Amino acid sequence: MTRGRTLLVDDDPDLLRLMSIRMKAAGFEVSAVESAEKALAKLQVVRPDVVITDLRMDGMDGLQLFRTIHDINPTIPVIILTAHGTIPEAVEATKKGVFSFLSKPFDGKELIEHVDKALQMSGGFEQSPQTEENADWRAGIITRSPAVEDLLQQARMIAQQDISVFIHGPSGSGKELIANAIHKASPRRDKPFVAINCSAIPEALLESELFGHRKGSFTGAIKDHKGLFLSASGGTLLLDEIGDMPLPLQAKLLRVLQESTVRPIGGNEDIDVDVRVISATHKDLDKAMADGSFREDLYYRLNVVSLELPPLNKRREDIPLLAQHFLKTIAQKTKKELSAFSDEAMELLVGATWPGNIRQLLNVVEQVAVLTTTPIIPETLVQRALKNPSQKILSYAEAKSRFERQYLCQLLQITSGKVSQAARLAKRNRTEFYRLLSRHNIDPAFFKNTDSTESESS
Repeated sequence: MTRGRTLLVDDDPDLLRLMSIRMKAAGFEVSAVESAEKALAKLQVVRPDVVITDLRMDGMDGLQLFRTIHDINPTIPVIILTAHGTIPEAVEATKKGVFSFLSKPFDGKELIEHVDKALQMSGGFEQSPQTEENADWRAGIITRSPAVEDLLQQARMIAQQDISVFIHGPSGSGKELIANAIHKASPRRDKPFVAINCSAIPEALLESELFGHRKGSFTGAIKDHKGLFLSASGGTLLLDEIGDMPLPLQAKLLRVLQESTVRPIGGNEDIDVDVRVISATHKDLDKAMADGSFREDLYYRLNVVSLELPPLNKRREDIPLLAQHFLKTIAQKTKKELSAFSDEAMELLVGATWPGNIRQLLNVVEQVAVLTTTPIIPETLVQRALKNPSQKILSYAEAKSRFERQYLCQLLQITSGKVSQAARLAKRNRTEFYRLLSRHNIDPAFFKNTDSTESESS
C-alpha cells in the first residue's frame, strides 16, 4: 500500500530522477514534472498529498507555485528545495505557509522525514479521493475520513429514494450539512431545503412555525402564516434536534407524516404537502422512548433509514483540513494575512478532545484568528483558546511503555508485591518479570503490605 501521493517539481532532470527513485523506494506514489506550469496542470489529475518543488526555476518559481497551490487547496503541504537558500528566504517562505525549506544537497532520509511529518500535519494520505463527476451535492463537506466517506456513500444512495431519514450525531458534528447533501443529491434538489431547530423555538410558537396559522387564530396572528411544511413544498424539511420536540406536537407531526396534509392553527381544511422529512438529534431516542418522552410510532415513521455521524474526535484526520479551511475563510472575510498553523499548534488541535465538535473547532479558529499578530498561528494562542488540556497522541513506543508500566503495577497491587505470584499471573518466568520491573524502575517493595513478606522460594 502506498504511503501517499507526491508531486515532484524540478527543472534538473537528473535530480528529478534521483528524487523519484528515493520516494518510490520509500513507498510513495510519485509524479514528476520539470516545471511549475506543468505541475499546476498535473495537480487536479494527480491530487497529491505533498508537493516537493525546487525554488529557482525558469518561468514560475517555487514560491509562486506554492502561492498558486495554496489558493487552489491550502491543505496541500509544500516542501521547497533549493541550492540558493538563505535564512531570509526560508523565514519568508514559512511565514507564508510553506511546510518546510531544505537546502541542496539534501539528505534523502531527512526529506522522507519531512514528507511524513507533512502528511501527519495535513491529515494523512487521502485513500479515497473524491472522483465523482458531479460533486456539487457534497461541496460543503470537508473530509478525508473513511468513516465519513462511507456515510456519504450511503447518503447518496438514500437520496435517490423518497423516504424519511434519521441522522444521529453529537451537537456540532455537521448533521445539517449531511441533510443538505442528501437534498442536493436527490430528485428534489431544485426545490427548497428548509431547516428548523426544534429545541430553539418555544413550544407555543413551534406548532405555528411548522404547520402555519390563520389570521386572528391567536393574539399576535395579524396575518396568515403558511409554516415550514408548506414553505418546503416539493423539497426537504430538516427537523433538527427532534428529540426535544414536546409530546403534544409529536402527535400532530405523526398525523402530518401519515396523511401528507397539514392543518394550520385556526384553519378548517387540510392542505396537501409533498415534503421529504429528515430528522436529526444528539439524544438517545431509544432511552427517550423507554421513559415515555418520545413516541415510538413517530420514531419508526421518521427512522425509515438512519445514518450515524461520528464526533470530531473519531475523525481526527479531518481536523487539519477543517482548521485550515476555516482559517482561509476568515482571512478572506477579514482581509487579514493568515497563512497556516504552526506545527505545534496543529498538534494541539489534532490532540484536543473536542466535546463541541466542528462547531467548537470553528470557534477556536475564530478566536486565534482575531488575536494572532503573525500569519502563522502560534501554539500559545491555540492552547489558550482550547481551555482544556490536550489529549496527546502517544507514539507506539510511548503507548506500549505506558501500558506495560500500568499492567505491571496492577499485578503487583493484586499480589501485594509478591513477584513470583505476579509473574505467574502474567505467564512469565520470574527472571523475565524482574527484568521488566527493572526496565520501568518499579520496586515491588512499594506494593507490599507491612505485615506480609514474600517467599521467593515458591
